[in-house]
Amino acid sequence: MTSGNRVTIAQVARDAQVSPMTVSYAFNQPERVAAATLERVLASAAKLGYTGPNPAARSLRQGRFGTIGVVLTEPLTYAFDDLAANRFLAGVASACVEQRLGISLLSVADDNPVQVITSAAVDAFLVWTQPDDDPVIDAVVHSGVPAGILGGPHVPGLLYVSMDDRAAGKVVTEAAFAGAQRPMVLSLPFGRHQESVLLHGPDPTDAGYPVTRHRLAGAREWCLEAGIPWDLVRVAVLARNSHAEAAQTIAALLDAPEPPDAIMAMSDEIALGALTAAWERGVPVPEALSITGWDGSEPATRAGLTTIEQSLYEQGRALTLAVLGITDGVPEPPWTLVRRTTTRT
Repeated sequence: MTSGNRVTIAQVARDAQVSPMTVSYAFNQPERVAAATLERVLASAAKLGYTGPNPAARSLRQGRFGTIGVVLTEPLTYAFDDLAANRFLAGVASACVEQRLGISLLSVADDNPVQVITSAAVDAFLVWTQPDDDPVIDAVVHSGVPAGILGGPHVPGLLYVSMDDRAAGKVVTEAAFAGAQRPMVLSLPFGRHQESVLLHGPDPTDAGYPVTRHRLAGAREWCLEAGIPWDLVRVAVLARNSHAEAAQTIAALLDAPEPPDAIMAMSDEIALGALTAAWERGVPVPEALSITGWDGSEPATRAGLTTIEQSLYEQGRALTLAVLGITDGVPEPPWTLVRRTTTRT
């Protein structure tokens, strides 16, 4: 029997050489597991001293709580203010309505984020993208409650959904930087406690958030292939995915010597902030400043923003149904570059 910390689903899965979801099914929906696999999972569980999920996980099919917990790294107002979070939550809500479940928004932006998880009375967790090695991730995995995460990190014990951010990063960087002399990246946060900072050619692996890391890696890869020295590319890292912060940051850069003439922004929210700063200063877009976004939001469409389109609504819906055991896993979401009026090509 394993001593020390409580044995997790992930440990049983590794020992039995199956996925964490198979272990979850073995205890919650055994009829979905082949007899030989079920026997192997139960044998591993007995050997390790795993007695099954906690009461919240066992109650999933019975609807004991009737609630899915959505874990956010930002204050609760973020769920209502952020364009991407809005679409993801709309997809979650669609699935919850069908399954007659409620949604509990859980902010881990306070001083004791793990307690938010351990005290939550929910049937499943959906986690908004988190930094690598964040204690919230371990708390979710160790809870034994079925869980999934949008955008990473990709860890055993959690279902996962994310588009190919690196590939899309290359494509959208080309659209933004074509013909530019002073290109820059307007970046999402690097880590939970990251302050706003202006960098030159940072190593993408310095970013703790997988979404930021992969999008930055795509930008760097395109620059190197195009012969643009990466160490000359400015990267303005924001503390939050905030329209107001992006507008303030870009306004200061446009007023300074050698203003950027191309911006690859990692979200529509901050791209629209950059666009606002340009409009207020009379900087012609795209003639003097090319701008791209990311997500494909309705405000981006109305503004004529060139952007990477992905369906966060479908990702929220698909991840919810998978966590509930209604579907098997979540396929990699499709994406596409939509060219509009804010880029030169």
